[in-house]
This record gives sequence, structure tokens and C-alpha cells, in this order.
Amino acid sequence: MSRRLESHLFWGSHSPLSALAGSGLIILASSRLSFAIVCMAALIWVYGLTALIFCGARRILPSWGKMLILLFLSTFLCAIFTLSLSLLNPLLVLGTAFFLFLIPPYCLGTGYFESLESVEPLEAATRALFEAIVLSGLILAFALIREPLGMGTLSIPGGAQGVIELFDISGPYGFLLLRIFSISGGGLLLLGYAVALYRYLRERYGEVPRDEFFPEGEQ
Repeated sequence: MSRRLESHLFWGSHSPLSALAGSGLIILASSRLSFAIVCMAALIWVYGLTALIFCGARRILPSWGKMLILLFLSTFLCAIFTLSLSLLNPLLVLGTAFFLFLIPPYCLGTGYFESLESVEPLEAATRALFEAIVLSGLILAFALIREPLGMGTLSIPGGAQGVIELFDISGPYGFLLLRIFSISGGGLLLLGYAVALYRYLRERYGEVPRDEFFPEGEQ
């Protein structure tokens, strides 16, 4: 089995959180909890099915252009998800489509599919699902911080307006809200602190050599 698949899902050098290849996706999808839930469903759908189909059909795939095929496949699956969502909740698609189509390039940018040459389809799909869940968990965690603090609400998908707000404290307690968290700048600020905390915990508790963070000559 390749080192890519043996890498720890959270602490490993190939984990979704290591390089944070999906940082743009994290910022955009975590502005509201409802958006984060939609993104989680899309990640699991696209990531899992792409790995399953790619590994199942690799014997008939040409040796050249595999990345282009993967991009087409993941984009096609993402389009199917977006179309299905538009039939169920058209208004919600208007607020989520712009970041849903960041998922296919994220899938390829992680380098995960480059390690699937000799992996069984079921094993590849299972690992892909776990990686999607790790990133989804991070997006949900950010949304649970950003939406209540920045907008004074907490929303889930559904309803005639596209989302259902579980509560709204922006009226009587609006002066207590930290509005910056509801915009991209606040998301980037929060992400910066989260990355710093993650790298500290990873070095301290993840049994990762310090040299991985500080290459030779930079210590």
C-alpha cells in the first residue's frame, strides 16, 4: 500500500488538514451552517464516487491524460449533485453553487488520486470518504463559530427561503455580534489561528518530526 494511503487521516503529512489545499473551500462554505451541510454532502458524493469509479475503470483508462479524466469525472459528479439540489431547493443552490464547483479541483489538488494505481475500488472509496469527512468536519466546525458570532443565527437547509434559521439574536443582541466573522476576512483570520493551533498540536501530540515543519537550514 502506498504511503499516501497509510498516512494518518488527521496528523499525517498527506492528511486533508496538512496543506489545507481546500482553504478557499473552507472559507466560502463555512459562512453559514446550511452551506457547510450542503458542502459536506457534496464532498462525500464527489470524493467517494470519483474514487470508486476511477479505480473500478482504471484497466480501461488510457495511460495518458488521467488527470484530465479525473477532472471531467469529478466535475460531472459535482454537476449531478448541483442539479439534484436545484430541483429540491433552487434558492439554496444560488448561495452554494459558486463554491460547490471548487470541489473537483480540490479533489485533484490533494494528490490523493495519484496513489490509487494498485488499490482496490472499495478500499479507495472508503479512504476517500474518510478524507471528505475530515474536511467536512472542519468546515462544519468553522460554520458553528462564524454564523452565530457573525450573524447571530444558525441555519439548516430547507424551507421556502432555501434555509431555515433555528434562532435569530441579531435584533436585541446585535451590538454583541462580531460581524467580521461573517465575511471572508473573518474566515481567513479564524483559519490562520486554526492552522497555528493545528501545527502546534500536530508537532506536540501527532508524533511528527520537527524537521517536517522546519526544513534543513530554516531551524
